[in-house]
Amino acid sequence: MSDINVVLTIGLAEELVNRIRELDPRLNVTVLSSAQRQAYRGGHPIWFGYDERQDGASESPEEAKSSLEAILGDTEVILSTYVIYPDLFSLAPRLRWVQLTSAGAENIIDSDFLREGVTVTTASGIHAVPVGEFVLGIMLAFAKGLHKAVRGQMEHEWLSYLPSELQGKTAGILGMGAIGSQIARYAKAFGMRVIATRRSAERPLAGEQSGFVDVDELVPPSQLNRILSACDYLVIAVPLTAETRHMIGEAELRAMKPSAVLINISRGAVVDEKMLVRALKEGWIAGAGLDVFEQEPLPKDSELWGMENVIVTPHVSGATPLYVERLVELFCDNLRRYLAGEPLRNVVDVKRGY
Repeated sequence: MSDINVVLTIGLAEELVNRIRELDPRLNVTVLSSAQRQAYRGGHPIWFGYDERQDGASESPEEAKSSLEAILGDTEVILSTYVIYPDLFSLAPRLRWVQLTSAGAENIIDSDFLREGVTVTTASGIHAVPVGEFVLGIMLAFAKGLHKAVRGQMEHEWLSYLPSELQGKTAGILGMGAIGSQIARYAKAFGMRVIATRRSAERPLAGEQSGFVDVDELVPPSQLNRILSACDYLVIAVPLTAETRHMIGEAELRAMKPSAVLINISRGAVVDEKMLVRALKEGWIAGAGLDVFEQEPLPKDSELWGMENVIVTPHVSGATPLYVERLVELFCDNLRRYLAGEPLRNVVDVKRGY
């Protein structure tokens, strides 16, 4: 096998870049300059957790775009954010594999290169621990009234309220991938009953028959209402596909308990946001913990900002100081597989949508 040109489109610490370079002598690893990274994503903002320090390059935007396109011409493998260069496929005829830094692939599911034999893999799995902890934090915040206490503190008001417990409550989890499984593990550790859906489930399964030791009952998506009517906390952990877009709308929100809390850490468009606002205002459900929204950043005029029964966070549930290290670990494992001709982890299935 000849040299394999690998391009990194995010800023990484030198130690992590060297970890990739030292994996195999056949790898020719190029780290885009800060100007080239800007050109690659068209000025689109990027997650602050990446190393985006300026590298001293004096390229103009035009020069950066030109040099970037020259690099892409010989590229076989790219480590990329979900922001894909618009003409990537036509400019990179040798491209064979794109490793995304995100768990979702909804932004590129209809891209030409997905239909032209280029393999795309996601970073699914590296978010499980931070998202799982985040969800339990939201549950605890609502159970213990911490969202009320913070507002009271800001207004210098001594509030009286009765906190509740998680033990004995029911967590309903939509989606049992790596994140859903981790949430179930944490919820079970708090003494909660866990019921869940999984796309591949064909019939209701109890306990260990489901294949998930932390799930009391697993049901197919067709029996979603069974979960909605039973859960105290509904956690949405499904990918965004044509099938899941607005899967939680008026009928589903009305099917929930008035005392239930909805927690969305997947994608905003899985929930009909306008209907959610109405449900929260009219008391169909008790509250919502939202890390994702149909439009991000959340518009300043959104009613969600000022609602006392809502916790708003800026799409950070999967963030952690260990994110990039885990990403590189996954990428290196997939590089080993690629070099050995073995199946890659987290390959995107166009028909499935993720």
